[in-house]
Amino acid sequence: MVPGPTAKDIHHALRIDESRCNGCVECIKACPAKAIRVRGGVARVLPERCIDCGECFRVCPRRAIIPVTTTYMDLTRFKYKVVLPSPALYSQFGPNTMPESVLGALLELGFDHAYDKAFTCELVFSDVKKFIEENYSGDPFISPVCPAVTRLIQLMFPDLTELILPFRAPREIAAKAIKFDVHKRLGIEESEIGVIHITPCLAKLAAMANPPTEERSFLDGALGISEVYGSLLGALKDSKTEKRDQPLHRSSGAGINFGRSGGEVAALGIEASLAVSGVKETFNILKAVERGKLKDIKYLECQICPGGCIGGPLTVQNRYIASNTISSFIKLFGRKLKVEEMTDLEEYERNYFRLASKIRPQAIPALDSDTSLAIGKMRLREQIARSLPGKNCAACGAPDCKTLADDIVRGHASIEDCIFLKSGPAGGRIAELKRTRKR
Repeated sequence: MVPGPTAKDIHHALRIDESRCNGCVECIKACPAKAIRVRGGVARVLPERCIDCGECFRVCPRRAIIPVTTTYMDLTRFKYKVVLPSPALYSQFGPNTMPESVLGALLELGFDHAYDKAFTCELVFSDVKKFIEENYSGDPFISPVCPAVTRLIQLMFPDLTELILPFRAPREIAAKAIKFDVHKRLGIEESEIGVIHITPCLAKLAAMANPPTEERSFLDGALGISEVYGSLLGALKDSKTEKRDQPLHRSSGAGINFGRSGGEVAALGIEASLAVSGVKETFNILKAVERGKLKDIKYLECQICPGGCIGGPLTVQNRYIASNTISSFIKLFGRKLKVEEMTDLEEYERNYFRLASKIRPQAIPALDSDTSLAIGKMRLREQIARSLPGKNCAACGAPDCKTLADDIVRGHASIEDCIFLKSGPAGGRIAELKRTRKR
């Protein structure tokens, strides 16, 4: 296992506005990775633990958690700008607004080209299907598409990292191909080409800064769907139907279906596959994989947001309505992958879609670099945890008593942070615990 990343090595896609945060602990309770603490009355994110799922962003009642996205000003540094929207974007405007119109409206916002990422999803999963058929050996392959799930596995299910499919995310493959194509056709240097993703979530923002195995991301920025939605509505209202020699929208309904949970499984057409979405559901299914309970499943699609990308924290449409819109598009554009009717896949080298190396676990920092000291601290942590009241109230600023015990041993918290030990009838135990810690 590789050493756990330090806080300075990891960049996340959110920041906390301390002027708005009142330390209410709602974010602490929602965080599945136990990556938030309240210290000094203000929430803090532990970068080495955060998986960028966005659950804290969803529940914050004071809007104190702010996504760190690209600004329009950032885009001015590029000579040629290409927008690459998530298929989930097509689901935000209802079944009467066609993907071609959405892509055309994006051009009205100042982009030079709009690329249909849903088509790339179809391309990639044609190769994924071949890979699974050639390499399945009894354990389910896990989808690499949701970066929050990938990071969750790296941190909390390290033994499962070998099951993550060694494929690049479709958005990265599309960005790489776009830069190559624009340079070839227009002679513009790749450094002058900006590929901007329209994202439904924070995890994809963070993955740009921390690609799992790549040296760098091929994407140059990202805007949340909620950030562009108002402008797009205006552009859609004012836009005139334009007949293009080459339509912007290329995908079938199968490609658009990648915007919701089950889209990958449907595209693969492998019967022994399973799709799961949502934080708790993903945790539970990964535990089942860890226990060897999914031996009959060849492919496991996990997405951290409920309903898949249409349930992302940066979307605007109700996810059930968005899902109905996608169903309408599937009826209209068909379920069959367009790539099966074309030779696009042959244009790529076989390894174009695949990662150069496997995704590896990333351990949370050990209690101590000295093994004997680490064992001693583990025993102390257990002793402190047994002494705490077990109420898991989060009033101490940690999500539960067990985590507070861990924070105390690491020197990040104090026994006095527990309000029950400090002021309740058990207050006399603090002195005893302090004596134990000194020994």
